[in-house]
Amino acid sequence: MLENIIAVFQSSPWLFYTSVIFTGLCVGSFLNVVAYRLPVIMERNWKAECYTFLELEPPAPDPTIQNLSLSLPASACPHCGHKIRFWENIPLLSYLFLRGKCSACHAPIAIQYPLVEALTAVLSAIVAWRFGPHWQTLAALLFSWILIALTLIDLKKQLLPDNLTLPLLWAGLLFALFNLFTDLESSVIGAMAGYIILWSVYQLFKLVTGKEGMGYGDFKLLAALGAWGGYQLLPQIILLSSIVGASMGILMIISGRSRTRQPIPFGPYLSIAGWIALLWGAQINQIYLTFLNP
Repeated sequence: MLENIIAVFQSSPWLFYTSVIFTGLCVGSFLNVVAYRLPVIMERNWKAECYTFLELEPPAPDPTIQNLSLSLPASACPHCGHKIRFWENIPLLSYLFLRGKCSACHAPIAIQYPLVEALTAVLSAIVAWRFGPHWQTLAALLFSWILIALTLIDLKKQLLPDNLTLPLLWAGLLFALFNLFTDLESSVIGAMAGYIILWSVYQLFKLVTGKEGMGYGDFKLLAALGAWGGYQLLPQIILLSSIVGASMGILMIISGRSRTRQPIPFGPYLSIAGWIALLWGAQINQIYLTFLNP
């Protein structure tokens, strides 16, 4: 079945890219839901577990989140509660048609929603262009979509949920069985080394300063990136993410958008570096080695 679909895409590139872009738009719409609801669901479950562990009587449940899941209830306007109808939920087009406002109360719709949809479509198209109609494209799309969700959540909540980082890690190891991006040995070493490297930095920073410099989610994310690309890409990922993260942090402090003691999430920079490394890591390493040994 999938082989036949790939054969059709190989014979009709326009259909392939159109399908990927359309799918990217739809997935981007869903990622907005994931980024908003998953932290709320996790916090609700954590509180329930704490009350159970401490044998305390939990407070009356909040009806707005009691039965919240990634699929139910249907999306609604946060200002007036208007249920979003299907024609109001078409990626990008609905935002433009509604002129960025709720059809019921005319409250502004956050620009994040169309931006994430457009970004997901663009990154999906780049992945399709990089790998073509191949199994690598399906895997790299999954990789990209999970990284987008992790980036959104970390930017808002400074949280990298195990619900996303661990499946990403296991998927990387699974695809390594088929040598999709790297071999299994490099994948396993990459996962272990990725976790240990940031864990060691965390412990050293805590020993020197008495403070925690990063969260455990960062360890797991770098482990997942190592599983996908192999240990050979880890130096590139760490260097690139550190440079981008430090530069952005300095710019935010200079511009007054961040205080010197305000934590800066590292997950987005790891995600950006990991995505670039998976798509062009081998070429970047080759350029670097050629520069060292002309």
